[in-house]
Amino acid sequence: MSRIDTHIDDTRLARGADWLAGAELRPTRQRVSLAALLVGDGQDRHVTAEALYAASRDAGEAVSLATVYNTLRAFCDAGLLQEVRVEGQKSYFDTRMDDHPHFLLEEDGQLIDAAAEQLKIAELPTPPEGTEIASVDVIIRLRRVE
Repeated sequence: MSRIDTHIDDTRLARGADWLAGAELRPTRQRVSLAALLVGDGQDRHVTAEALYAASRDAGEAVSLATVYNTLRAFCDAGLLQEVRVEGQKSYFDTRMDDHPHFLLEEDGQLIDAAAEQLKIAELPTPPEGTEIASVDVIIRLRRVE
């Protein structure tokens, strides 16, 4: 999970507002500030709702954890973020929208992009009758070696 820089300046706010405008989302103060934290520096990142909440509080924003969850859901619904579910209920929100695999460092829960061009999936199983494959998520679990 990439660290979130909590410095919010006019440039980052403008990038956040532009990001929202591209998806035709209403630019509320809280949405713009959360967007500035997510994409204001132009870097792709993976964040949890809790990490974004902590970063927003560190940046001096008055926002509740429930608002952060609701805002992340709105960003996903608008096609601005993709949710990567790991280990049951734990979710990361990814600003990189193309299909790509991830590495998960088991010790600290860090999610890292993996090179999509190195992944080769030759064939997928046939889904049960009356269903179709909606997506394929590839998470490669890593542990550090000594």
